[in-house]
Amino acid sequence: MPKLTLPRSPCSMEAMKPATVFLGEMTNSEVEAFLANHHTVIVPVGATEQHGPHAPLLTDVLIPQEVARRVAPAINAVVAPPVNYALSYPHVGFKGLVHIRIPTFMSLIEDLCVSFAASGFKRIVFLNGHYDNTYAIAYACANAADKLPKDVKAFPVNYWDGFTAEDAAEWSGLKNGMHANEAETSAVLAINPGLVDMERANAEFPPFPDYTVNTGPVHTAFFFTSPGSVYWATKSGTWGDPRNSTAEKGERYIEAGVRSTLAVLQNIEKTFTAMPPRQ
Repeated sequence: MPKLTLPRSPCSMEAMKPATVFLGEMTNSEVEAFLANHHTVIVPVGATEQHGPHAPLLTDVLIPQEVARRVAPAINAVVAPPVNYALSYPHVGFKGLVHIRIPTFMSLIEDLCVSFAASGFKRIVFLNGHYDNTYAIAYACANAADKLPKDVKAFPVNYWDGFTAEDAAEWSGLKNGMHANEAETSAVLAINPGLVDMERANAEFPPFPDYTVNTGPVHTAFFFTSPGSVYWATKSGTWGDPRNSTAEKGERYIEAGVRSTLAVLQNIEKTFTAMPPRQ
């Protein structure tokens, strides 16, 4: 008996596939169609490292990825699979931490710049969620610049760079002070509460001395250049007090990150437009 072949239904799985902003969920033909009219890709960059006994190792990836997901439709962008492994020298010693060397990380960023440009993207935004990566991403983009077409720009943005005075006041000490862990824990609660064990949340602060200057430069000079220094300074790796974290706070924090990122990208694009290369 001949095999019966049914006609393909217009309601097949292919026809029902929902639209997505995530590059990794798209087919190559969908990417080709996107690039016919748009040219921006956002690459979330984070780290795989401790965030205390209560929070997931991928905290610094989950937050910029969620910010990118919300930003992408507003700027006609797609969101690439994130860079999960990055620079975590100060955190060496904690179980579960996975980091790569600075030259390896910079080479990875450079190669991504070249590869995305070869695919047809003209704006390659590395949306960073882990402060230790900041300078390396910037200089990797600079290293890649002479390998890119003249109309392609690759650059880093920390999702908190464009915080307003009001946002900065609400999340005081963010990234440079003691309470970043509460903001980050709250954000993960808003994204996926199943990844946070609030019963294990604890408060712990490194034994900092009294400072006579803003702590940012001091922290950068000491912790960036001292592998294992966060491990020495904290027993649990919490660095702050996340015990009052909530999903509602996390939603506000993520929305602040979205506003910040959109504002920074808008200003960067205005600068590129105003100052073209010298002929």
